Amino acid sequence: MLLLKLFFAFMQVGLFSVGGGYAAIPLIQEQIVNIHKLMTMEEFTDLITVAEMTPGPISINSATFVGMRIAGIPGVLICTIGCIIPSFCICLTLAHFYYKYRTVSGVQVVLGSLRPAVVALIASAGASILMLGLFQAELGDIILRDVRVVELVIFIASLVILRKFKVSAITIILGSGVVGTLAYTLMGAVG
Repeated sequence: MLLLKLFFAFMQVGLFSVGGGYAAIPLIQEQIVNIHKLMTMEEFTDLITVAEMTPGPISINSATFVGMRIAGIPGVLICTIGCIIPSFCICLTLAHFYYKYRTVSGVQVVLGSLRPAVVALIASAGASILMLGLFQAELGDIILRDVRVVELVIFIASLVILRKFKVSAITIILGSGVVGTLAYTLMGAVG
């Protein structure tokens, strides 16, 4: 029953995540954390962090990690297949119709109207991850005393370095990891 639940959860993610992997993050959160309560928000944030660091599409990586965390190897297969099947079928169908009707102006209008929805999904995922990284609560539950000072300082410093000095994003990510690890190690040694 759990595997079936995972399959249908990731099938919905694959079906409705228009715009790529980052658009899938809020959908995965809704299915795994909010609806089925298979993970906590903290576990989900850790999962997204690992999925972003791993090469490949974030939605597939997330499906793989959720499957492994919840149901082992069978979960990996079920979640990954559930995430891929809708995209495969939709892409196959759309490719057929696109090549057949690509000169029709209505096709271009439909594709253009999907762009704002994709931007909104990606912005929602970014805001959700930012709020979980900087605060110990979701977007609607933010309390100023819950701010994570170390993460906030690293975020602001990274943003300034990235924008002002045009340092590589990979360098920023690695540097942030080193600084965060050192900060928490020192805080653990002191406290």
